[in-house]
Amino acid sequence: MVETKIEVGMKREAAAKVTEENTAIEMKSGSLPVFATPAMTALMEQAAAELVDELVPSDWTSVGISLNIRHKAATALGRSVHAEAEVKNFDGRQVTFAVKAFDEAGEIGEGLHERVLVNREKFMSKVSAK
Repeated sequence: MVETKIEVGMKREAAAKVTEENTAIEMKSGSLPVFATPAMTALMEQAAAELVDELVPSDWTSVGISLNIRHKAATALGRSVHAEAEVKNFDGRQVTFAVKAFDEAGEIGEGLHERVLVNREKFMSKVSAK
């Protein structure tokens, strides 16, 4: 098992601007020029992944294994958005995060996200062997 500094209650944020590239139209998840659900989900994952990467040895990382997300409100082009990931449970290998996303008007999404810690070299070796 890997030694980490991950603790329940730790939080991390990630921020972005709504641009043409992260709209539902461009990401093929819808037909309107609003912040895409896949982009919101990626921002949530980014916050969680960055938190873990800061707290594990450099030869370790995490991979996402589960997402249960609800996109509750649309965000227009040009607006700022940010996501927050908070550690809710850590069993030594698997991390469960409560994730939320916000724009200037308030909360736009929420859910749960799970990641598992992996040794980079061993993980990539298994992937290459497939």
